[in-house]
Amino acid sequence: MTISQISLAFKNCKKEKKPALITFTVSGDNTKKNSFKILNSIAKYADILELSFLHNCPIADGGQIQNSTYRALRNGTTLNDTFQIAKKFKNNNPNKPLILMGYYNLIYQSGENNFLKKCKLSKVDGLIVVDLPWPENKKFSQKCKKKSINFIQLLSPTTSKERMKKIIKDSHDMIYYISMLSTTGGKLKISPRAILKNYNKIKKIIKNKNKNLVIGFGITSKNISYFKSSDGCVVGSEICKKISHSIKNKQNPVTNVNNMVKRLRKELS
Repeated sequence: MTISQISLAFKNCKKEKKPALITFTVSGDNTKKNSFKILNSIAKYADILELSFLHNCPIADGGQIQNSTYRALRNGTTLNDTFQIAKKFKNNNPNKPLILMGYYNLIYQSGENNFLKKCKLSKVDGLIVVDLPWPENKKFSQKCKKKSINFIQLLSPTTSKERMKKIIKDSHDMIYYISMLSTTGGKLKISPRAILKNYNKIKKIIKNKNKNLVIGFGITSKNISYFKSSDGCVVGSEICKKISHSIKNKQNPVTNVNNMVKRLRKELS
C-alpha cells in the first residue's frame, strides 16, 4: 500500500525530531485569490495544511474562524471554489498534504460519493468532519479509506477510555485531540502541562506507531513551544485573527500570515 502524504509528513518531522506544524485557514478568506496565495506561501513552513469548506453555522468554531467564514461567504465562496483552490494548491505543491475541514451538511447535500470524487479530482489528502462523530462516521470513513483519503477522527478530554480505544482502532494516519472543552480560539482553560498529561495517556493507548496524534484548540504562538513533544500542533484561530487585523490595518494578509507561520515553525523547531 502506498504511504499517504500525511503519514510521510509525520515521518519526515520525526526524522528531524520536531512536531508537525498544521495550519488552518478558511477557503475564500479574505478573497478567493488571497486564500490560494496564503496556502501557497505558508506551505514553505507548514507540514500539513487544513482548508475549511464553508458552513453558515460553524458550531465548533470560535469568533475568529466565524469572522473568516462570514467574510468568505460574503465573497461568494462556494464548495466548488474550495475544490478549485485545493486543486490549484496541490498542483503547485504535490507533496504537501492538504486536509479539508468542515461540516457534514455539505457532504450530505453533495452526496458522499460525489463529494469524495471531487476530493480525489482535487487531490485532497484528508478530511475532518466536525459533526460526524464515531460510530456514525464508520461507513463514510471506510469510503474515504477506499479512496486513499485520510478520515481524521476526533478525541476530547471527555472521551472515555473504552470509546477512545474503539475510535483509535478505526482511525487512519492522523488523530485530532481537542485540548479542552471549548470552541476554537479560546484561551487555554488548563495548563499546557495538564494538556500534555492527557495527551500522553492517549499516546500510550495508541499501539500503532503510524497513527499520529495532534493537538488543537487554543494553540497559539505564545504557548506552542510547550507542545514540542507532541506529534503535531494545529494553529487556526490565530491565523484567522491575523487576516482580520491585516484587513483592518490595510496591510497585506498574505505577507503577514506568511511571516506569522514562519515564526510558528521556528517556535516548534
